[in-house]
Amino acid sequence: MENGTYFYLMLFENMGYIRYAFFGLGFILYCAIVFFNALIILAIFFERTLHQPMYILISCLSVNSVFGTAAFFPRLLTDLLSDTNSVSRAACILQAFVIYSYASNEYTILMLMAFDRYVAISKPLQYNNIMTPRMLSVLISISCVYPMLCYGIACILNARLTMCGNKLWKVYCHNWEIVKLSCANTIVNNVFGLFILTTTLIMPLSFILYSYVKILIICRKSSLDFRRKAYQTCIPHIVILLNFSVAIFCEVILSRVPTLELPIGLSIIISLEFLIVPPILNPVVYGLKFPEIRKKIIWSIKSCK
Repeated sequence: MENGTYFYLMLFENMGYIRYAFFGLGFILYCAIVFFNALIILAIFFERTLHQPMYILISCLSVNSVFGTAAFFPRLLTDLLSDTNSVSRAACILQAFVIYSYASNEYTILMLMAFDRYVAISKPLQYNNIMTPRMLSVLISISCVYPMLCYGIACILNARLTMCGNKLWKVYCHNWEIVKLSCANTIVNNVFGLFILTTTLIMPLSFILYSYVKILIICRKSSLDFRRKAYQTCIPHIVILLNFSVAIFCEVILSRVPTLELPIGLSIIISLEFLIVPPILNPVVYGLKFPEIRKKIIWSIKSCK
C-alpha cells in the first residue's frame, strides 16, 4: 500500500457482542468526564471570588480534559458500533494531534500551577505583583500554543511519509505507530519526536519537581500553621501530577519498547489510562479538596433544584 488514504484499527476486530458492553461503559465515562469538568469550569467562571490564578489554572485543566477526550471518546464509540473500523489518514493524524496536544498541555498547565504555588509560598507579599492577570494570560497562552505548534509540525512530517502498511494495533491513532508503518526514512520524525518529548514533557516535569522541592524546603523552616495551609493547596496538585506522570510513562514505555509483551487487554488499559483517569480524577480531587469550589458546586446544584 503506497500513501494509503485509510488506516484500520485492528483491535476492534472480532470483539463480538462484548463491544456493546464497552460502548455502554465508554458512553457513561464520557458523560461523566464532560459533566464533572463542566461543573468545575462553570463554578470558577461564574464565581468572581474564584477569579484567581490558582482556580483559573484548575479550570484550564478541565478545559484541556474536555478538549482531549473529545478527540477520543466519540471516535471510540463510533468504532465500537462499526464493522469496518477504518479511519481516513487525515482524520487519524488530526486525532493524534489533538490527543498528544492534550497530553502536553496537561504537563505545561501543571507546570504553571507549580510555579503559581511556588510564588505564593516563597514570595507571598509580591504574589499579586508577579501573578498579574496579564502575566497569567501570557503564561497560559504560551503553555497551550507551544505544544500544539510542536505537534502540528510533527503531524505535517507524518503526513509526508510514504506508508507501506495500514494496520494500527491501537484503539486510537498513535503518532509513533503511524511512523512505524512508513517505509520512508523517518530519522527527521524520530529526532523531532525526541525534541518534543524533551521540551513538553521532561523539561516541565523537571521544573515541577524543582518547584515542589523548593516549597518543601521553605515549609520545613516555617510554622506549623503555614505548613498546613501550604500542604492543603499543594497535595492535590501532587496527586494529579503523580497519576498523570505514571500514565504517560506507561504509555511511552509501551509504545517505544518493541520487546515488551503484555496481554492485549492489559496493554489497552495501560495505553488508555492517560485519556480516562486524569479527566475523571482532576475535577473530583479539586472539587472535594478545595472548599471554595465545593461550596459553589453545591450551591449551583441546590439552585437548579
